[in-house]
Amino acid sequence: MNIVITGSSKGIGFELAKLFAQNDENTVIGIARSEVLLTELKNECIKQNLKSKFRPIVFDLEDLSAINSNLKSQIEQYVDCIDILINNAGFLLNKSFQETQIEEIQRTFNVNLISPAILLQSLTPLLEKSDIKHVVNISSMGGYQGSSKFSGLSFYSASKAALANLTECLAEEYKEKHIRFNCLALGAVNTEMLQTAFPGYKAPLKAEEMSQYIYDFATKAYKYMNGKIIPLSLSTP
Repeated sequence: MNIVITGSSKGIGFELAKLFAQNDENTVIGIARSEVLLTELKNECIKQNLKSKFRPIVFDLEDLSAINSNLKSQIEQYVDCIDILINNAGFLLNKSFQETQIEEIQRTFNVNLISPAILLQSLTPLLEKSDIKHVVNISSMGGYQGSSKFSGLSFYSASKAALANLTECLAEEYKEKHIRFNCLALGAVNTEMLQTAFPGYKAPLKAEEMSQYIYDFATKAYKYMNGKIIPLSLSTP
């Protein structure tokens, strides 16, 4: 399989790339801003599997205008089709609604909604060539309707809710082309991003645990569902 994972330099994306790279028949493309961290990930993949085909791409998804040109061409250097695309990159800001600056609002929506949307526009032709055709968007329980909401996460939650809604819309729009779009609304996972936003908070799940579920979902769920928003939380929404 050919798998593309955004936000692969840390946390869940890092662990996901390692899981997919265990199979040397997979070509795993990891996208992130940090060349140092992607090199570390590549070394980890090789350490667990000498035949690993992990391909790092250093790219800042906030550079929206370069996604269609620069990023797509880099991906096409490694694969001519995409079986699974996991939009995992995210930006979490814990700040009151009143104090959040325009630039921070723009960054939140750029990373959490607009960049995955543009990436999907760009990579749809490569997905169409696959027999699997599964897009997994990583949202949040904060963006899941009816879930508990938290002060300081208004814009983050709104951007993740928009990503979930986009998932439903694209599932309908591309159903005749058999591209499956599903969305996982994650609860708290112990990642660096969460610790930065909520210092000292102890999440109930590790990145390794959540990544195993996402791996299984990405490789199997496309056979059974499309346009679904799945809440993943140990607490009641």
